[in-house]
Amino acid sequence: MSIRIDLQSVQFGETERTVAGGAGFSVSAFRYSSGIAALRVRSRRGEIVVLPFMGHQIWSCAFDGRDLTMKSMFTEPVRTSHYLETYGAFFIHCGATAIGAPGPSDRHPLHGELPLAPFQKGFVEIDEARGTCAVIGTYEHTVAFSYHYLATSTYVMQADSTLLDVSLQVDNLKKTPMDLMYLAHANFRPVDNGELIYSAPATPQAVRVRKSIPAHITPKPGYREFLEDLAVNPAIHHVLRPDLAFDPEVAMMIGMKAGKDGFAHALMKHPSGASDYMRYQPAQCGQCCRWICRTPDQDAIGIAFPCTSEVEGYTAEKKKGLYAVVEGGSSWRVDMRMGALSAAETEAVTREIRAILG
Repeated sequence: MSIRIDLQSVQFGETERTVAGGAGFSVSAFRYSSGIAALRVRSRRGEIVVLPFMGHQIWSCAFDGRDLTMKSMFTEPVRTSHYLETYGAFFIHCGATAIGAPGPSDRHPLHGELPLAPFQKGFVEIDEARGTCAVIGTYEHTVAFSYHYLATSTYVMQADSTLLDVSLQVDNLKKTPMDLMYLAHANFRPVDNGELIYSAPATPQAVRVRKSIPAHITPKPGYREFLEDLAVNPAIHHVLRPDLAFDPEVAMMIGMKAGKDGFAHALMKHPSGASDYMRYQPAQCGQCCRWICRTPDQDAIGIAFPCTSEVEGYTAEKKKGLYAVVEGGSSWRVDMRMGALSAAETEAVTREIRAILG
């Protein structure tokens, strides 16, 4: 038996109220003081808060009493059309017609239209037989003579799991091909002295540090020198020592390798032995970005961002050929799993990563 609740704006008021429950889940709706609608999904192991009509972002994520979400300057989401004016979510879909910081000839917003897209429809489905709860939203994007696509975002929780299954499907509703650029911005909270373990060799060829400075950040003394050191020896960043200068941010592109099952893996192992985790299929997203920001006001790590492109803006990525082509009437899709692992699960994934690297 499954329970489906279609989401309507009127369901979200100032007072949080339950809208669905069963199979180990409780789903409630509320609005932040900013007026942004939010959906809280609780399982037996944790909870996520989804913004069903604003980018379908996962604003926060916690499992087993631990908040996985980045530290930011925002206590709640803000109603705005500017990406950096409401930046603090655990997970953000980025793209789909452009990605990254716009270059001199670009006109797209930072990370494209998806982060703050006004998703028009959404629903929650609890499957009691499978013990799952899915939060699904759709956004139809139409620009005359240019684009017409439908993006479907899906988050699936299991009642007794500390992992989320996350997917995005983009259906090209035009009869002509569509250029698509995408990046999955999953923002975990760094742990001092956490260890980064991932299925790519720690060489300058496989871990390429971005040396260009985006317009929205101001480098501090010693920052450029730190980037140069990282570019020569990427292993410097494998242990997140508090003294490392990820201020204001460091980004790198990583040549991830997949195992026999098609999945690449990345984790941040805590001193306790547990970890934060991300897996995806490089066959779906041929690029991978890592992003680290550790400042007094913002503390975040993108362990692995599956992406179709690098992050220099539409014109640069188009010139490199780093984008997906979605033929008219066809679809593109990405599937990911992210969340928290126990110490035993961390060791199992670490062995798998070692096997992939040989």
